[in-house]
Amino acid sequence: MNSVPLRLMVVFGTRPEAIKMAPLVQALRNDSDIDLTVVVTGQHRDMLDQVLDMFGIVPDVDLDLMRPRQRVTDVLARVLKAMRPVLGRYRPDMVLVHGDTTTTLAAALAAFYAGVRVGHVEAGLRTGDMRAPWPEEMNRRMVSTLATLHFAPTRGAAANLEREGIDVGVQVTGNTVIDALFAVTSRIHGTPSSVAAVADRFTFLEPCRRVILVTAHRRENLGEGLEHIVDALQVLAMRDDVQIVFPVHPNPKVRDVVERRVGMCAHVHVIEPQDYLPFVWLMERSTLILTDSGGIQEEAPS
Repeated sequence: MNSVPLRLMVVFGTRPEAIKMAPLVQALRNDSDIDLTVVVTGQHRDMLDQVLDMFGIVPDVDLDLMRPRQRVTDVLARVLKAMRPVLGRYRPDMVLVHGDTTTTLAAALAAFYAGVRVGHVEAGLRTGDMRAPWPEEMNRRMVSTLATLHFAPTRGAAANLEREGIDVGVQVTGNTVIDALFAVTSRIHGTPSSVAAVADRFTFLEPCRRVILVTAHRRENLGEGLEHIVDALQVLAMRDDVQIVFPVHPNPKVRDVVERRVGMCAHVHVIEPQDYLPFVWLMERSTLILTDSGGIQEEAPS
């Protein structure tokens, strides 16, 4: 007699979550002992969809909650409300969430209210400052209080949980973003033609100049912080041995400053946000990466 499969529900809504959860989703799909339901909230619509396409993930449920100029409170309320009928229909044994987004907190809270256990992937990251990053630090601390299982990427993250009195159900797993990164680099270098196909997108790069790749989008850096960043880029761009590539976040508070201050600088290439695969190619091509992205900080040294 076959045992009953474990009913797992994976919920995510942003591009970073999708990248980091993709290897897990693929592994769970191939496990006959798991009955998997993938739910996406669409918190980041376009950026989410290109990751799903690249990894061949077709969601079972798409809540499609992205709205123009949405606020954190709007996302939280819509996800919380939309998850109730989904949980009732699929009746999972556990909901898996990732990291520290508003989708993560809302899905974990909805599961808790429905009496469903929560597993937290990338658990235990802390800055010690509830306002930085905002609202992510608060989100992940709250999810830790709701979760039954805590999948910490490092021993340091597990130690953070232990200091908070969470010492049961903690497993150090490594970081799934590295699995995703290696999968993409293998695809890039699969054949000479695949390498050339990606490189053709960046024919503006000058072979004699080293590449400095820059990203900046966090709320904490908006305003004066971003002004300081672009001031520093103007100085860097004066060197005769470097070129700066800056895929600019669509947020007008970022784009307007970057385009106004460095958009016309020689050897500064202000470009559109990149899909994950070409962005990984750019990381490989770079001598230096300057970023406020936690995910890129994890990927770059690998």
